[in-house]
Amino acid sequence: MWKSKKNEISLEGEGDFSLLNDTVSDFLEQYVRICGPARLHLCDGSDDENQKICEVMRESGMIRPLTNKEYKNCWAVRTDPSDVARLESKTLICTPEQKQVVAEGARRPGTQNMLGKWMSEEQMDSHMKERLPKCMNGRTMYIIPFSMGPVGSPLSKIGIQLTDSPYVVASMRVMTRIGTSILKTLNSAVDQTSFVRCMHTVGRPDAADAVQVQKATMRLPTWPCDPDRVLIAHYPNRREIVSYGSGYGGNSLLGKKCFALRIASWIGKQEGWLAEHMLIMRVRNPEGEVRYVAAAFPSACGKTNLAMMEPALPGWDVQCVGDDIAWLKFDDEGRLRAINPENGFFGVAPGTSMKTNPNAMEMVHRNTIFTNVAFTERGDVYWEGMDPSYDLNNTKVISWRGIPYWKQGMRTLDGEKITAAHPNSRFCTPLSECKVVDPLYNSPEGVPIDAIVFGGRRPDTIPLVFESLSWAHGVFLGSAMRSETTKAAADVTERLRHDPFAMRPFFGYNFGEYLQHWLSLEKPGRKMPSIFHVNWFLRGEQNEFLWPGFGENARILEWIFKRLNGDASVARASPIGTVPTNAGLRSSDLSPPVDMDRLLNVDRDLWLKEEEAIRAFLEGQLGDDCPARITEQLDGLKERLTSH
Repeated sequence: MWKSKKNEISLEGEGDFSLLNDTVSDFLEQYVRICGPARLHLCDGSDDENQKICEVMRESGMIRPLTNKEYKNCWAVRTDPSDVARLESKTLICTPEQKQVVAEGARRPGTQNMLGKWMSEEQMDSHMKERLPKCMNGRTMYIIPFSMGPVGSPLSKIGIQLTDSPYVVASMRVMTRIGTSILKTLNSAVDQTSFVRCMHTVGRPDAADAVQVQKATMRLPTWPCDPDRVLIAHYPNRREIVSYGSGYGGNSLLGKKCFALRIASWIGKQEGWLAEHMLIMRVRNPEGEVRYVAAAFPSACGKTNLAMMEPALPGWDVQCVGDDIAWLKFDDEGRLRAINPENGFFGVAPGTSMKTNPNAMEMVHRNTIFTNVAFTERGDVYWEGMDPSYDLNNTKVISWRGIPYWKQGMRTLDGEKITAAHPNSRFCTPLSECKVVDPLYNSPEGVPIDAIVFGGRRPDTIPLVFESLSWAHGVFLGSAMRSETTKAAADVTERLRHDPFAMRPFFGYNFGEYLQHWLSLEKPGRKMPSIFHVNWFLRGEQNEFLWPGFGENARILEWIFKRLNGDASVARASPIGTVPTNAGLRSSDLSPPVDMDRLLNVDRDLWLKEEEAIRAFLEGQLGDDCPARITEQLDGLKERLTSH
């Protein structure tokens, strides 16, 4: 039984509420009063609790177990068709002043703001007051204590999430470290108020009479949500996140993009570290030399595949620390160290196969929650690109939309292709299930970063790989990233969009200040990582990929190793940075052969257009907030191109 401080409210509850310190108790009581849940459940993170949570979902029809014997403790979920991806247009940063979030250029009349959507705290509070009252009527409020990063690490942060979704509880158990041990860590801290407050609701009361206090609509009875009124609010000054109306992924698993990127980037700026949309990988060459690499790519651009790559080159080895988010901080010896604040993978399923990522295909057979994939009569799952030998003609496939006899080639009356799995369908799997996870993935000190890599989907212009000329030039390259769009966000219409640092949807504060923060990290005595840019999505005249990618990307890592070791013989100067010589990047043994001249070409005319697009973007979005050193890099690029 849980009771409010003054004992005027009591609710049926499960868990040891005596572990909640005064600040956590105040946070809980605040939202109990507003949301009106029927009962409380303080999560302990145990296996037994997880099985009970999954059983609750199974009984409600939200989730179904995979009965195929090849899958152990795996489940499949189908969401409402209107709740399938991040909603960038409904995700806002709320501060007292707009300039804290939106740079000067984007604040000018008539300019479309592309980086960081802002709303005042007062205005957002007003919107939430319209949505939150009695939103959990008849439902259970779960209290999830969680740690982003290894428990007790000086690089980690604690959060407390309230939610009325058992799917969120089960998924947060995979993606973070949860349980009452987190409360004990918080209670022993010097500052017991230092945690991020995370409040989430699907926005759908459970009780029949709750319709009178809520206008929410439910299109899929087993997946409650309020898609027409979704709002995801970040209050960095309060260190608080409030998410209403969506049960999907990054909208509801508040430890993920909301905390680990948007709020953490704000905290990192204050404390002198970085929260980035980056994978972390350990690479070892045949001589036994080990390097750690952090790499930033937009969502659905191959981060997970790279982080778990099986190198095609003999003697090379890759191990995964994380595939999505990195927190980076310089240690007392001047080395940049990184932790993966997450504890699991939330990977895009379509396109994942034994060819593209055999390690992921192996790990998802255990303790995995699949979302919006297809389900088969064999008791397993299916998605596009999974296995070309899969006998779809003789297997009953139930699509993610519930079509009971899905077949390849099915189309709507309007001619739209009907897919088996949603393009943004996901697998949610613990890091510990990955057979190539780095033994140091849980190290409280983090791992030392030797190189940072930026990349995206570009069919032309950007060569296969090149190296920055300096730290400031590398920061400029991150600011200049553009990439073809993917299905990871539901409300994006651009084909090729600017996505600086692969952080466009995730900036927690003014982009100009963000760039200045990156630049300020270069200090005497620090060993600055080298910065590279890659593009293995180059295409030819027939729209074919010019580079084989996947395991062959080890050849690019080999070149990066050579550059880190100071090998000048494998590189040549170019207007955009240092590119490989044709012989410097091993490719002669590839079959079929590749055209290295095209892959490494720096086309002056295309790059002059690229420079114009970068300049228009930075001047338009940043205006007076653009750091002078970034403008100098832009001017330097143009000068080198015109004199080349």
